[in-house]
Amino acid sequence: MADLNKLGLADARDALRKGDVSSVELTNACLSAIEGAGALNAFVHHTADLAADQAKAADARIKAGDAPAMCGLPIGIKDLFCTKGVPSQAGSRILQGFLPEYESTVSQNLFDAGAVMLGKLNMDEFAMGSSNETSVYGNAVNPWRRAGDDAQLTPGGSSGGSAAAVAADLCLAATGTDTGGSIRQPAAFTGTVGIKPTYGRCSRWGVVAFASSLDQAGPMTKTVRDAAIMLGAMAGYDAKDSTSADLAVPDFEAALTGDIRGKKIGIPREYRMDGMPEEIEKLWQDGIAMMRDAGAEIVDISLPHTKYALPAYYVIAPAEASSNLARYDGVRYGHRATLDQGDGITEMYEKTRAEGFGPEVQRRVMVGTYVLSAGFYDAYYNRARKVRTLIKKDFEDAFAAGVDSILTPATPSAAFGLGEMTDADPVAMYLNDVFTVTVNLAGLPGIALPTGTSTTGLPLGLQLIGRPWEEADLLSTAYALEKAAGFVAKPDKWW
Repeated sequence: MADLNKLGLADARDALRKGDVSSVELTNACLSAIEGAGALNAFVHHTADLAADQAKAADARIKAGDAPAMCGLPIGIKDLFCTKGVPSQAGSRILQGFLPEYESTVSQNLFDAGAVMLGKLNMDEFAMGSSNETSVYGNAVNPWRRAGDDAQLTPGGSSGGSAAAVAADLCLAATGTDTGGSIRQPAAFTGTVGIKPTYGRCSRWGVVAFASSLDQAGPMTKTVRDAAIMLGAMAGYDAKDSTSADLAVPDFEAALTGDIRGKKIGIPREYRMDGMPEEIEKLWQDGIAMMRDAGAEIVDISLPHTKYALPAYYVIAPAEASSNLARYDGVRYGHRATLDQGDGITEMYEKTRAEGFGPEVQRRVMVGTYVLSAGFYDAYYNRARKVRTLIKKDFEDAFAAGVDSILTPATPSAAFGLGEMTDADPVAMYLNDVFTVTVNLAGLPGIALPTGTSTTGLPLGLQLIGRPWEEADLLSTAYALEKAAGFVAKPDKWW
């Protein structure tokens, strides 16, 4: 079989079980693709030797008839997940040289299921960013280009390396994390599928924390079926994570009927933003028509507190970040600044954090510290928490009225050029999260999938938001939309 790296998880699994291909062959095909894709800067720590050992072990398991769904499938792991004995830097200089002595629960679950780790993937520093331009490793690059234009585009963020690697067929799938859209926005920018599960579905243990009440791990894949397969392997209760839900993990793949006849799909009027590009509006209308044609009932709904979501998010997330990132002080692990004679512990903290954190992380830590300070706690942080409760109630009211899932755009535009949104106006960058942050604030599952292309030939995605813990139903609805949209475009290879 040629071009093995171009397979998705489901096709590769079936080929492995039939004996048409081995995990070693699949893994070698991906490793070769990675070697030839340096220009994308997607993989930042390579684990070829570990991958070879895992692939051999997987082939033995398959031969013995002991093969879970992910067995033998080569994937990439976002650099935010701690992987035992492998650099885990969260895209930051401050964690340079950190080799964890433990495995994150999600990566352990995947390895227990027989998955093969090809390496660690690029990302925005501490998952703070929407374009993968805040990484200590440099920018990850989108394999897609505008028609007739060689400008390098962002693959989105913070899971930009994961999105670029999956879109460019460097791996069959990858892990991502989503705090305000960091799985769904990059998926939309790269023509891939990304699902953020319900908060508590996947363990956060061993995932470097950004904003603990918002962070959630999920898969980034080539198809909805692949997302169902990988989510099943990643999810599960974990006693080490106090926010992990003690719920059985359904067979997400078995739930993919694609039959949405009689389902109520909500269309929130507040997501029609001023200045939204025509092509995004058209994409949304086309999606609505596809759902209607597949037998769903389309209902207009109101999520009245949507306009407050972005400001509330950019108070809560930095507040939690400033607390979580206080542990990076140069004392126990990671980078420590060189000190001058006479410097004390305060100077060590100051110099280490000034050298170790990039500008975006510094900005968010300062914002977070400010909103948590004595004089502003009630004015900002407590008010944002109250707004979050109202946003959550908006969704609860919609679902209580019988809506099964909600259809919205995933992003306000197609992928933009690297360097086009500079530090001069961070708010312009934050607006990329306008359709995604509500889902994290409410703790709901959301999936982005490609359904069309822009006038310049770039992929565009729609988002479906589901009821809590009903990822199976959400995936089945997404499967119906995927079939209707028939998106099969791939980027032309230039790297």
